Amino acid sequence: MGKISQFFKKVLVFVRRDKFHRDLEEEMAFHREMAEEDLVGHGAGSGEAHYAAKRVFGNETRLREQSHEVMGFRMESVLHDLRFALRQLRRSPGFACTAIGVLTLGVAASVTIFSFVDAALMKPLPYKDSSRLVAVYEKASFCPLCNISYPDYLDFKKQNKVFSALDAWAYSRYLWKSSTGVESMQGARVASGFFHTLGVSPALGRDFTEADDTPAASRTVLLSYDTWQRRFGGRREVLGQTVTLDDTAYSVIGVLPREFHFAPRGNASFWTPLHHPTGCEKRRSCHNLFAAGRLKEGVSVATALAEMQTIAGQLERQYPDSNLGQGAAVIALSDAIVGDVRPILLVLLGGAGLLLLIACVNVASLLLVRAENRRREMAVRGALGASPGRLVRQFVTEGLVLVTASMTLGVVSAYGLSRLLLKLIPAEMLGGMPYLQGAGIGPHVLMFAALIAVIAATIFSVTPLIRLSLSDLRGDLGEGGRGAAGTMWKRFGSNLVAVELAIAVVLLVGAGLLSKSFYRLLHVEMNFQPDHLATLSVAAPNANYGKDEQMITLSDRVVGRIARLPGVISVGHTNLLPVSCNCNTTWFRVLGHPFHGEHNDAPERGVTTEYFKTIQARLMRGRFFTETDDASKPQVMVINQTLAKQFFPGEDPIDKMIGNTDLAPKSMRKIVGVVDDIREGTLEQEIRPAIYIPFKQEPDTDFSLVARTAQDPSALLPEMVAAIREIDPNLAVINGTTMSQRIGDSQTAYLHRSSAWMVGAFASLALLMGVVGLYGVIAYSVSQRTREIGVRIALGAPRGSVYRMILGEAGMLTVIGIAGGLASSIAVARLMRKLLFGVQAWDVATLLAVAVALGVSAMVASYLPARRAASVNPVEALRAE
Repeated sequence: MGKISQFFKKVLVFVRRDKFHRDLEEEMAFHREMAEEDLVGHGAGSGEAHYAAKRVFGNETRLREQSHEVMGFRMESVLHDLRFALRQLRRSPGFACTAIGVLTLGVAASVTIFSFVDAALMKPLPYKDSSRLVAVYEKASFCPLCNISYPDYLDFKKQNKVFSALDAWAYSRYLWKSSTGVESMQGARVASGFFHTLGVSPALGRDFTEADDTPAASRTVLLSYDTWQRRFGGRREVLGQTVTLDDTAYSVIGVLPREFHFAPRGNASFWTPLHHPTGCEKRRSCHNLFAAGRLKEGVSVATALAEMQTIAGQLERQYPDSNLGQGAAVIALSDAIVGDVRPILLVLLGGAGLLLLIACVNVASLLLVRAENRRREMAVRGALGASPGRLVRQFVTEGLVLVTASMTLGVVSAYGLSRLLLKLIPAEMLGGMPYLQGAGIGPHVLMFAALIAVIAATIFSVTPLIRLSLSDLRGDLGEGGRGAAGTMWKRFGSNLVAVELAIAVVLLVGAGLLSKSFYRLLHVEMNFQPDHLATLSVAAPNANYGKDEQMITLSDRVVGRIARLPGVISVGHTNLLPVSCNCNTTWFRVLGHPFHGEHNDAPERGVTTEYFKTIQARLMRGRFFTETDDASKPQVMVINQTLAKQFFPGEDPIDKMIGNTDLAPKSMRKIVGVVDDIREGTLEQEIRPAIYIPFKQEPDTDFSLVARTAQDPSALLPEMVAAIREIDPNLAVINGTTMSQRIGDSQTAYLHRSSAWMVGAFASLALLMGVVGLYGVIAYSVSQRTREIGVRIALGAPRGSVYRMILGEAGMLTVIGIAGGLASSIAVARLMRKLLFGVQAWDVATLLAVAVALGVSAMVASYLPARRAASVNPVEALRAE
């Protein structure tokens, strides 16, 4: 290792050659001047002293060369080592291409995934002092992070002493009316101080003020940068212009910065003030707001959580009817934004890291083989006078060349892969993860790549030096480079292959578990038939359809018109499509059952009479809705199986009455039917109690249409849109897709699918590298033992025993690798259990399948060198020796 240290010192001198030249010239001039002054002091003339001093000092050119040699600095020596390394790699193109290709794969994968990790988890949010920003929620037994009600938000804001600011925001969708027609667009309603709390100032115009957030204030709006560019051409004259949202005029007061994003409302086109509580927001039981707060200096998240829980406790005692059992939750805003993505990114980074590790192990194995094969060459060069330091330098230079080429190709490939992966993310989903737009080759990513380069260069430089430093050069020269099976190779090479196989097992098990989890996710019981369903959402302007009778008439016209389209079997609509979320909930109470103030919460859906028939949901008892279930008749409802089992155990729920927590007469509804558990929430969410009410008894201006077709539903979507436009051009039609596509492209399915595919790709490459590495070990062992095998066969050993000997050696390495990999994979799988759905970390079928697949692949790879060994001609083997 001392020789390596000397080499790096020489490299340092090479890097600082300019300073070395200046210092050398100054020192030589100083010595000449001192000699000249000494001669003048002894009576010599200045001219005579000058020439005499030069003679005494000696040949300057020779002195420079000697100084370079003493300091270990020879530019031509460094260039010679570089040329020699390139020449050696060019003479072994198979080795060079394999080593560079394998390492490039590992670098490209790890750097690509790290670029996404950097964008999502390492880069701070684009807000001032973002580490002090938190998200505030309410908490209940059925919901750990719930929306907050408007009255509770006001109390949180007024009573807390931990936030310098606390502001609310809410999802919103508006009908944007322009000269080209009506379009439904995503927006957000925010408290006046929302952007000030985030630390964001408009790029153009002004922010909201408290005066903008009062009931009597004129309506104002802030545009996103993208909306400003697309709809107003980026003109500064946009300030003061009027836009029509939901038939109300809003004045544009500002434009948000280009880099601003708020991931929870990713694709918001504009932002408006809350103004005042509307509709259910006046009730404490209506939870539809979110809150973001800025912590005061020195206040931790834990301290803020404790205070908010205290305030929630006070509200619970003060308002038991609405706040019983209701607490508070406070988490960092960054956690609220990337919480669902973090575990997937970390798993992918771990998978890419393991692939990089196995790539490094593979290249190290190749270098060990190469060092073994070059023992005689090194011995000859040493005998001809090459110093050990020079030999070390050549190996190190060769390793640096390999790493430089691999890192360059790997980083360039990573840039292209990161761009490609971003394009593969659906635009709607990417809108909810805008922080991923920053994925690329930035400073953090380059530092990560540099760290990989340093580690790889060290490994690839030291690996062959281990073999060189322990070699007896004289013995190597005498052996002619043919060690009896390569002791050092047996010691290190075999162990490295076992490590490769173990890593491959870990990746294969991870890929198997994720794939099985994704399969279970897509085949989870939904209790309706998603195939041949076309879906789209319709939003009607309140000005034209604000009355119940108007909306019912519109619903009948839309359903009737779509039903007449060729290929349509049945049509219905709901206010929220299945496999969306367990949201839009209502609190309820069963008449005649004991009640102690508890909050029974269930998603509520308003549906038409043909809805259940269209999605082919199963009626378990009672009946579905009929056309007579309108506002003129007593209110009715259909409940799902889970609600029936949970609240009516051992009794028939038909004809039972359910109302709000006060059992107000207007809220009472009779149960007329029980439907099977339609999956209203996402694929991975549990089934919850659900309530369905007739659309005609509670109309809404927004609804989602579902049509069952006899043909490809996607082909019918344009006709459905055109038919609705014919009814009323002012209707906004959005999100036209098939139900199967909605499910397959949902964020839950996409994240599980992408993680399974990517880890599967890593695992496939790891399996290939591991099997090739095993083949290399066995093939090299056979080449080194040709004489021994020839002697065995000459002495009468059957060729079957040669097969057993070689395959036994391979089998032992395979068993060790698989055993270590299975033990490690169970531990790793437990760390990724949040990503698993319906699969245990110790899934026996997956573990067994991986062990068998890897074992068979390893034996197949080992068979070829074993066959070559068994075919050795003993006469030729002994003659070759």
